[in-house]
Amino acid sequence: MQQDVDQATSVIERFQEIPEEGFPPAVLKAAKGVAILTVTKAGFVVSGRGGTGVVVARLDKGWSGPSSIGTGGAGFGFQAGVEVTEFVMILNTPAAVEAFSKQGNVTLGGNLSVAAGPVGRTAETSVALQSAIYSYSRSEGFFAGVSLEGTVISVKDDYNQAYYGKPVTPQEILSDKVPPPAGARNLLSVLSKY
Repeated sequence: MQQDVDQATSVIERFQEIPEEGFPPAVLKAAKGVAILTVTKAGFVVSGRGGTGVVVARLDKGWSGPSSIGTGGAGFGFQAGVEVTEFVMILNTPAAVEAFSKQGNVTLGGNLSVAAGPVGRTAETSVALQSAIYSYSRSEGFFAGVSLEGTVISVKDDYNQAYYGKPVTPQEILSDKVPPPAGARNLLSVLSKY
């Protein structure tokens, strides 16, 4: 899980490097939480995709420790190659954070609306809450708002247990009942700018 935490830190830093094309800082400043995933899609004719990442929640005094999440799936049709995509999901509502704090799976869409987020500095002044979750992606240097409707994200309890050194629930992690491990400092420091 430490690799996922370090990767999440790098993803947020890469999104910050190109402010004209990344998420507006006001979107992250207003966020109730953030989920960061790195997904690899590979295959030839039949494809598979899978990824891991972390979710953190905004607290009164900063950000919670990270809780491990993952996604996966299969596809058909003529596809060849490997693609790595980084996703940042801005959780705009308490209900969105609560969905990630339960055991089991979160399906984006339906009761938990997800939309491509506003992009760039020009969107900064016109940002108004339009969805429970805003999603952004970066693949090979290209940033975009992207819809993740129908994506299933699961909690990775075994990763959380190994990272925190004891059985912990996502709810305990995201509500600050469990202190963040020292390995999460860099991620929390990057997010503390918002």
